[in-house]
Amino acid sequence: MTKLLHDGPEPTAERVALWRALHVLADPQPHVLDDTIGLELAAPPEDWRSRGDMHLHGSARARASIVARSRVTEDAVRNEVASGTSQYVILGAGLDTFAQRIKNSETVIRVFEIDKPDTQQWKARRLKECGYGVPDHLKLVPVDFEKGVDWFDALLAAGFNPNLPAVFSLLGVTLYLRGETNAAILRRIGSLATGSVLCASFMVPMELVEVSEQLMRRKTEQGARSRGTPFVSFYSPQEFMRACRDAGFTDIAHVSAADMAEHYFKNRRDGLHPSSLEEMVIARV
Repeated sequence: MTKLLHDGPEPTAERVALWRALHVLADPQPHVLDDTIGLELAAPPEDWRSRGDMHLHGSARARASIVARSRVTEDAVRNEVASGTSQYVILGAGLDTFAQRIKNSETVIRVFEIDKPDTQQWKARRLKECGYGVPDHLKLVPVDFEKGVDWFDALLAAGFNPNLPAVFSLLGVTLYLRGETNAAILRRIGSLATGSVLCASFMVPMELVEVSEQLMRRKTEQGARSRGTPFVSFYSPQEFMRACRDAGFTDIAHVSAADMAEHYFKNRRDGLHPSSLEEMVIARV
């Protein structure tokens, strides 16, 4: 999560948006997630699909993980909305476009997107330029988690009601934050209204990565360091679930890469399936 060096999204956020779009444009149906709006907002050069990180085969498992973790989370959000939850908080939102893709029946939910101030300013402008605008159900909350700003105070100022349950998304964020920062985020969410739900992803230690993906993992880490966005925190599933219990969550489910493959990628002719680098937890207060 580096400081923006140009007027645009951070490289990691842009890559996620382009992979989500590539899944729709290049992978055969059925699509796990249908999202090309992030591509529209990012507006990369016309030859973006020729980038090394967009290679159709080379990025396949990472791309599958990106769409799978979003689908797991959005399925959880829709389930909670059906049960009466009306608040959804996306921490480290990047180019997430849930607020633009929700159906009319789902506009009862208020979406709070938390990310760095420069990113939020750029995104607000692009939403307006692309004709989406910033609707009433969307609040862009500018916060840098590692700069000493209390993200929860900013969330409250944006209109979040702590007395009502909410769904929190923490995807592709924990690996960039220090362990104590992650623990503080978990404690804050774990102290909120009963019925609140957290959907979080975490990067697993190298020893839990499939042998076939370890070389790619090393190259990915090297690339992240060279861009000034090093991977900082790694968790085994047991460690992350324990951190959730310590933070006050009572109902905690591990969602493994194998679980996502079985649920969303079963019987695909192209063999697309998620990477072993990242897994998830869904935890309820």
